[in-house]
Amino acid sequence: MNKMKLDKGDWLVVCDGRKALILENTGDRVFPNLHTKEVRQHEDSSTRSQGGDVPGKVQHATGARSAVEQTDWHDESERAFLKALADRLDTAVTSGETTAVTMVASPRALGMIRADYSAAVRKALQAELGKDLVKLPVYEIEKQLLA
Repeated sequence: MNKMKLDKGDWLVVCDGRKALILENTGDRVFPNLHTKEVRQHEDSSTRSQGGDVPGKVQHATGARSAVEQTDWHDESERAFLKALADRLDTAVTSGETTAVTMVASPRALGMIRADYSAAVRKALQAELGKDLVKLPVYEIEKQLLA
């Protein structure tokens, strides 16, 4: 794999459905130096506290009844977290806080957040990598992606 190249001021966003690290390159393209700009964390409540009611039933015109699929509250909270992250990236790009973003996320989170990218974020997006590195320390992320 070719190593990623980040210019000074570029952001590297490392996330999954519960945690996001927004890292800024304070070095240059040749000697990158990632510093944590923001850490966003989402504490997921237990299923019992999110919704414990039984699935509903639907009666069709033919008289047949069927159950309605129960809402996956964990999935919904992950989507909301990633939507808020996409909104934060949009604000950063449109305000000039950064001009380039590279996204490294678990494949599942990457698939979810893509739908929420604004046109400005899509334009600023340098690369996407489907890898879950959010639990690693920053120096290890730097070593795996940039060295």
